[in-house]
Amino acid sequence: MFPYDETPDQLRAITEIKTNMEKKQPMDRLLCGDVGYGKTEVAIRAAFKAAIEGKQVAILVPTTILAQQHYETFRERFSGFPMTLQVLSRFRSKKEQTETMKGLKSGTVDIVIGTHRLLSSDIKFKDLGLLIVDEEQRFGVSHKEKLKRLKANVDVLTLTATPIPRTLHMSLLGVRDLSVIETPPENRFPVQTYVVEYSGSLIREAIERELARNGQVYFLFNRVMGIHQMAEQISALVPDARVAVAHGQMNEQELEKTILDFLDGEFDVLVSTTIIETGVDIPNVNTLIVHDSDKMGLSQLYQLRGRVGRSNRIAYAYLTYQRDKVLTEVSEKRLQAIKEFTELGSGFKIAMRDLAIRGAGNLLGAEQHGFIASVGFDLYSQMLAEEIRQRKAALDGDYTPVSTEWNVQIDIHIDAYLPSTYIYDSMQKIEVYKKAASISSIQEANDLYEELEDRFGDPPDEVTRLLLVAKLKVYGIAYGIESIQQQGEDMVIKIADSRVDTIHGQKLMALGPRLGGRLKLADGPRIHITLKGKGMTSDQLLELLEKFMIEFEEVIKPKGELHNVAK
Repeated sequence: MFPYDETPDQLRAITEIKTNMEKKQPMDRLLCGDVGYGKTEVAIRAAFKAAIEGKQVAILVPTTILAQQHYETFRERFSGFPMTLQVLSRFRSKKEQTETMKGLKSGTVDIVIGTHRLLSSDIKFKDLGLLIVDEEQRFGVSHKEKLKRLKANVDVLTLTATPIPRTLHMSLLGVRDLSVIETPPENRFPVQTYVVEYSGSLIREAIERELARNGQVYFLFNRVMGIHQMAEQISALVPDARVAVAHGQMNEQELEKTILDFLDGEFDVLVSTTIIETGVDIPNVNTLIVHDSDKMGLSQLYQLRGRVGRSNRIAYAYLTYQRDKVLTEVSEKRLQAIKEFTELGSGFKIAMRDLAIRGAGNLLGAEQHGFIASVGFDLYSQMLAEEIRQRKAALDGDYTPVSTEWNVQIDIHIDAYLPSTYIYDSMQKIEVYKKAASISSIQEANDLYEELEDRFGDPPDEVTRLLLVAKLKVYGIAYGIESIQQQGEDMVIKIADSRVDTIHGQKLMALGPRLGGRLKLADGPRIHITLKGKGMTSDQLLELLEKFMIEFEEVIKPKGELHNVAK
């Protein structure tokens, strides 16, 4: 009954999920797919498979409006089959909710779609077999705790467009199974995005063009104060347009009625705050106008733009800013970025980048917590991935250890990060953290410093230290340094046993006077080099450490051979 041809990714995801559901172990699978890529269709197939076998299905969604939309979609698709579907949300009267709860307990309700209400302690299932969670990251910690109790022995399918780093990380390591839908549906076009000055004539033209093809328009005005005046302005600009207003301070019933009326086509333009950001699926809306877009974050603009372009029509997004306003450099770059991020499927790429960067940020920064803090994010990921691979391979009897890249443990008591006062936009921070984490030569570190200076002005001390930590890592890999640790006022450098033979002892001793007599060598077979920091500030000690690294090239034998890596 699916009216479209499935994409290859959809077919693969459906097969993976059905195979999972047939196993003895409960399924825990994450389904990633960008806005409008057909995740709901995959969920419908999974729900049907569970229900046809006599199991109950619970579908948990973050908003009342989305619950109602899913209910309509599922009801339409299941219309020819003897299954009972119900929705649990504020749309339903107390009596209807009570009837649904009785049906879940007795087993007469096969599929229930609901908001957080599904997690209430008074909801009891007769035989729950499948739990589908739409946008898991939209639920808070307390909800997730209840979710854990609910899903102990049932199959779980989580749908998301941009998974949070922890969820994605677990999936990539194999702790959770992962299916990705990367192929856009046929006849789906990227949203045409324009960054323009706000003007009445532009707004009138954009709305009239959409109305001429019997479409509808979102006008995003993110301030409750003044939203009605803005709606009146639009009515004056386009007298033929039927304009409605929606914002979070409205009465619940009034808000829901407005959005449902808009969904039914009773209004042409919805002037709204960012409450439309998640989950609202109205294929007939294919023009989005954002007022004062320079005041919004990049990820928020990306999510908002995902509300249009959900059909086979070309959609338009106008990101406007006030006429004659001089944009800050940060705002300008942010708007430029959203303009460039038009290709289909950018959400998953943003999530992947977010994962890579948040890990790198923690590794290089001052704050780390718990067990991961003692080894660093990268090494922790490596150890965990190796352990999971070992467990899986042990079952097949073909385990062989993986060779790991040389790692330098750096433990220095300094603040090394990108302050918000220096780089305001989170996406730009992500880019810079990514570059800092991937530095593999001293020249790359110097180039990044110059780039930051050129784009954002003189880097503050925290940023300079961040790049220094990246340089220390490069030196460490080149010289065979196992760890650089700050112990009290001193800096202790340990050379790996396997690289001791590359050190020229006499030349190492000769370094002492050039470093102001602050060099001390520990007795024993292992080489421990201590830089004495008594009477020095942290930054002076760091300068001494960097000078030591530069001079240490002469100590390596044959001279320069290993240091070519750093160069």
